[in-house]
Amino acid sequence: MSGDAGPQSPADDRRLSPYTGWTRRHLQHLADRSLLALRPWSTPGHARFDLPGPPSDSGPIIGGLEAFARSFLAAGFRLSGAESDPHDHAGWYARGLATATDPASSERWPSLADAAQARVEAAVIAIALHESRRWIWDSLTPRVQEQVVDWLAGSIGSRYPDSNWLWFHNVTQAFLRSVGGPYDQAKMEENLEFLDSCHLADGWYSDNRPDGRGGNIDWYAGWVMQQFSLWYCRVSAGEPGTAERQAVYAERLKAYLTGAGALFGADGAPLHQGRSLSYRHAAVGALWTGAVFDANPYSPGRLRRTCMGAVKYFVERGAFDEDGLLSPGWLGRFEAMRESYISPGSPYWASLGLTGLVLPESHPVWADVEQPAPIDLEDRVGAIRPIGWLVSGTASDGIVRAINHGVDYSGVVPVAERPLYNRFGYSTATAPVPLSDGSAGKAVDNQVALIDRRGRWSQRPVFDLISIDDHRAESRHVARFARAEPGEGFDEGPELTCVSLVRGSVEVRAVRIGSAVRAEALVISGFAVPRKPAPGARTDLVSAVVPLTDGGSIGIAVHAVENAFGADLEVPWCRFDAPEPDRWYVAAVSLGDRAPSWPTVRPDASGQPVVTWPSGEIERV
Repeated sequence: MSGDAGPQSPADDRRLSPYTGWTRRHLQHLADRSLLALRPWSTPGHARFDLPGPPSDSGPIIGGLEAFARSFLAAGFRLSGAESDPHDHAGWYARGLATATDPASSERWPSLADAAQARVEAAVIAIALHESRRWIWDSLTPRVQEQVVDWLAGSIGSRYPDSNWLWFHNVTQAFLRSVGGPYDQAKMEENLEFLDSCHLADGWYSDNRPDGRGGNIDWYAGWVMQQFSLWYCRVSAGEPGTAERQAVYAERLKAYLTGAGALFGADGAPLHQGRSLSYRHAAVGALWTGAVFDANPYSPGRLRRTCMGAVKYFVERGAFDEDGLLSPGWLGRFEAMRESYISPGSPYWASLGLTGLVLPESHPVWADVEQPAPIDLEDRVGAIRPIGWLVSGTASDGIVRAINHGVDYSGVVPVAERPLYNRFGYSTATAPVPLSDGSAGKAVDNQVALIDRRGRWSQRPVFDLISIDDHRAESRHVARFARAEPGEGFDEGPELTCVSLVRGSVEVRAVRIGSAVRAEALVISGFAVPRKPAPGARTDLVSAVVPLTDGGSIGIAVHAVENAFGADLEVPWCRFDAPEPDRWYVAAVSLGDRAPSWPTVRPDASGQPVVTWPSGEIERV
């Protein structure tokens, strides 16, 4: 980050933090610098930050509210346990609240009844008000308190979709209840019942899945379904049933973190999968929450190593522009990642990554010496069973990969593949090709696709997890070919059974076609690596695919497009011509910093493939 406001950045402390060098003072400094950098963009009454850049679908006024609310969350965490407020964050945001909720003000915020996105920001403001209560809420005049309550009370009767948004409703209502405002207890209970029904297992939640399947999975499972559930309890402390509910949510969070805590590379990068990735280090909000609610499955020093590693990863790779503003993108500003609902203020959802500031400096998370994450020490493969992921981290290159047999983000009616959900593999060092299929006649990353005689490449918009254990996962899907005219759906092809076996940086990917098929080829592809890496991206990546059964040829597809890690994306592929039904086609896929030692495959007496790994271990598909 640049800019002159605020104190100088603290020096690294390699005694206390041997892996990241960062301490609580660094996170506090980041909060101060990012908040001060916003002030030049404030409206006169501090009600909004009107940041440069194109507005979202909700318009520029909502974008300004988003910037206020989400940065106020950082201020709330910063002030929660603070003994002083040298930059007067409390005074700044208190004035903004007074202006924005004054019905006579030209800067007043849209009502919750009129603006759906304001319902999200109301919950963020509620948490910030709760955390900074002694600094801000308690010092507001009764008139301003009444104005704020009136604005938040617009949540009563407003529609919140049956999704993670129900937590926004409940958190807002809980704050209103805590300050003697109006609230709808019956609706809160109804919401809690629905949200409990979204829990799959092991702390993982499905989000608004219309057909009851568990495929709507991304980082929202942590930064809303987990973190907001426990903050609802924090704001509701003392209410009947809250302690019991908090105990349930804490156990779920602990289980969730056991899997999600492994989705960070040695350099701090979170897994690059799903939507809203411009929120960046919000991904560690749930980990900090584990420490706040005594739901941390890791040692305090291990948790801090992961959390601070992720925050530092983004800060040091250009997430903040030269003027100190948090940009849309991943490493640095990357406008192509701006989804339609992303405003210039939206990336400040990353404030969730500052949650650790509510813990005092004496807390073991801050006082203990950093401890290594598993990826710092050894190779490890494990399963996140409820969502069908095999997760492989390799110490030699620091990369984490997730092999996907359970997350497709599809509804009742299949739609075109979404690159950030439907691929077979994701990693902390790469991103997908931003195309849904091989419509350009080239393989995109991490596919299993049939090419029909019209040259169409099949997609897997919907697939079903069949089984998963620590090293093996199996799924099935119907190969679907998009029709020529948009909106006309798919032609169905044969069913494909896909099995992944994972060791280290290598995935053995086996495919069997379930019925007669008239296809030109079967293609299995690997990870996309940019020939022109973006600033801050790795430059040492080796992505490869090799056939392990007879008849396969290999090649490389290059896409003259960009993703978050760079341009001219190179995808290795393996092709089997004229594939036959009821026969296994097997390839090995790898991503690392060097070419691996490949396994071999031979058929057993019944014709089933048997994999021999370089270690000598034998495994049957």
